[in-house]
Amino acid sequence: MFETTATVTSGTGTGTGTRTVIAESATARGRRARLALRGLQVLLALFYAFASALPKLIAHPSAAEVFNEMGWGSAGMYSIGVLELAGAVALLIPVLSSVAAVSLGALMVGAFITQVTVFGGENAATPLILILPLALIAWARRRDAAELSRLIRRRA
Repeated sequence: MFETTATVTSGTGTGTGTRTVIAESATARGRRARLALRGLQVLLALFYAFASALPKLIAHPSAAEVFNEMGWGSAGMYSIGVLELAGAVALLIPVLSSVAAVSLGALMVGAFITQVTVFGGENAATPLILILPLALIAWARRRDAAELSRLIRRRA
């Protein structure tokens, strides 16, 4: 979506003002960019749901071993799994996608810190790599976050 500012003239022709008009990009490049961004969101949602959250939620031995080694046990494992699954679902909901990307990015910062401090940096690059597309989604969908804020204020 692109924002444009248009000059609006009143019916009498005496006053002018500006207002923001939201319009979809009509260019082929804009459509391809929106499709690519949506594809990235779906890809990340699938990754977080199936490759990351699912092993934690079914207590796969590899996940359980890692969380036991950290001292977090099954409660920590299930908590992180639920957060990742919620983020994956929220990435697919337009009004929540920006907030989900920021939240998953924060989770990845925690994962990076944990990888460095607990496991000596083993696999520390993975959360850093995932932060990049999450940051892109958060930035590209920032107007959706503003819309969510408006919806929340309207209900309050």
